[in-house]
Amino acid sequence: MKSGMKQKILKSPTLYTLLSIALGFLLGAILLFLIGVNPAVAYGKLWNGIFGKPKFVVYSIVYAAPLIFTGLSVAFSFRTGVFNIGAEGQYIMGSLAALVVGLLVPLPAPFHAIVCLLSAALAGGLWGALAGLLKVKKGINEVLSYIMLNWIAFYFSNYVINQKAIHTEQGADASRNILKSASIRMPEFFSRLSGCTDIHWGIVLALLAALLIWFIMAKTSFGYQLRAVGYSRSAAEYAGIDSKKVFLLSMGISGMLAALGGAVQVLGMAERIAQFASQEGYGFQGITVALIGGTNPIGCIFSGLFYGAMKYGGNKLTVVNVPTEVVNIIMGTIIIFIAITPSVRTVLLRAVRGEGGK
Repeated sequence: MKSGMKQKILKSPTLYTLLSIALGFLLGAILLFLIGVNPAVAYGKLWNGIFGKPKFVVYSIVYAAPLIFTGLSVAFSFRTGVFNIGAEGQYIMGSLAALVVGLLVPLPAPFHAIVCLLSAALAGGLWGALAGLLKVKKGINEVLSYIMLNWIAFYFSNYVINQKAIHTEQGADASRNILKSASIRMPEFFSRLSGCTDIHWGIVLALLAALLIWFIMAKTSFGYQLRAVGYSRSAAEYAGIDSKKVFLLSMGISGMLAALGGAVQVLGMAERIAQFASQEGYGFQGITVALIGGTNPIGCIFSGLFYGAMKYGGNKLTVVNVPTEVVNIIMGTIIIFIAITPSVRTVLLRAVRGEGGK
């Protein structure tokens, strides 16, 4: 193979993503072996748990919907030079807004669901922009603000859930279910056809959101401004771009995307919110989705589907006495290998150039 072709292959992000996934599963197999579990049996169960029946595939897709949204949120902020570690709090605020409107504001369907989604987007956008405002006005590091806002959203959700108008009367530490008019579940025909009783329109909304974000980033002047600020804020300002305005808009849009992830989960699947004992993790898992997807909106679709399948299939591992945490170990390992990709790419390219110069 010619040196130029080798360099082209080695520069491909897809190569390193696939390699990272393979290494993640390899390390997972080693750990399974060390705890006395046959990796072939465990991975066979994982595969069967995803592809064994058509309804398993549909459930995997349903699980992917909120992850695609939170992945888009993190990917969008990455492209504009912001590390959105606050997607978890934005997800919570979105789910809470959707719940409150879906429970206390009776409206006809499907208008009710649309209002719930818009309310969630507004709540998440404001929650994300708040961290941006603290950065722009007071110079407070956005990562610190995001972390604090995550915990504020966490405890605020628990506070709201325990209010008399919201809390269930059935004795559980959870809210009442949303009104049927607010649901985004697909008609019963689709449930019977797929075998998935939780099938909803969330995945369609996630795909539309991914395409919209891709179009904005790649085909509009606003997207150019966002990317310019992400590459170099000082250079963008020199070119006449209002970096503070772009920064705020970026954090607001990122918050809206994460919040919509929470909304589709509540309106489509959970239909209520339980009192949190710990962070749900969808926002943090969005970081994984964004990195595996190469911070590309289209890539987030595939990485979200992959993570959704791993989450759903991983639940079946307990049948063969395998802890479900194995899935988290695999996903974490994939991210570690993706993180060191630049260094690996540099070493390999230097080796190929040296080989070509001989």
